[in-house]
Amino acid sequence: MNASPLDSIAQAFAGGNVIPFLGPGVLSFDSAGSQLPGSHKALVGHLTSKSSVPHKVKNNLGAAAQFIENFKHRSTVTNAMTEAFSADAQPTSLHRLLMSLPALPLVVHAWYDDLPQKALRLRSSWGMAQGVSQSEHSGNWIHYFDSDGTYAGVEADGSYVDWKTLLYQPLGSVWPAHNYLVSDSDFVEVLTEIDIQTPIPDSVQEMRKGRSFLFLGCRFSTQLERLFAHQIIKRSSEKHWAILPEDPTPNEGRFLEKHNIERISMSLGEFVTELSKKRHFE
Repeated sequence: MNASPLDSIAQAFAGGNVIPFLGPGVLSFDSAGSQLPGSHKALVGHLTSKSSVPHKVKNNLGAAAQFIENFKHRSTVTNAMTEAFSADAQPTSLHRLLMSLPALPLVVHAWYDDLPQKALRLRSSWGMAQGVSQSEHSGNWIHYFDSDGTYAGVEADGSYVDWKTLLYQPLGSVWPAHNYLVSDSDFVEVLTEIDIQTPIPDSVQEMRKGRSFLFLGCRFSTQLERLFAHQIIKRSSEKHWAILPEDPTPNEGRFLEKHNIERISMSLGEFVTELSKKRHFE
């Protein structure tokens, strides 16, 4: 008898062979994350409530951030982003479940909050690799931080392989250093190099080999979301999953098919409840 998708995921988690890929939708999972912007729409709404922008870019996060950066300085964007994600929100039960896994070599977190860091504090050996803006750190793509927030360098990350869990945040994060990739120019810089993998840490490229990705709280409705996901999962396993209760858009459907990402049509709450029951997951 073929195993169900959740059985397969649980077995793979038990062997450390699944990489959680968390998107902004995780924040809407329960009330714990509801204090923070949990979508591009919510975040651009916060930015434009602090600084006026032309109507034509009002609903476009990258373009709105770029306008503010051009006319009110980069620090205005950084300060508004930090304010948006500074609420004392606590990890959701999904964060706590995932970050308590015995075998968790890598987590990808493609949003700006620090709930994964808070959930990881129960672990004894972990660190962070965060994307940084070229406008603030020219020539550097990634900054590394120890679990206490101590800056650990910018060089190739061979010296950090002793961490048992690496939290990779390609868009940056509010903690510990307020690094954000959010404006159009931020993404243009990264996308000019990402096809040859330059902005992606060596350790991420190594750890993804042979492993599957599990997308949680992610949508693939914009080209930017699809490009980042495509480049991060490149040269990994040929099998992946996405918890996606909503019907995918045509573009999302094509992306899922292209990368052999099996859609599991259940809510994040149902996923946590059912996965917690699996004997392989204990």
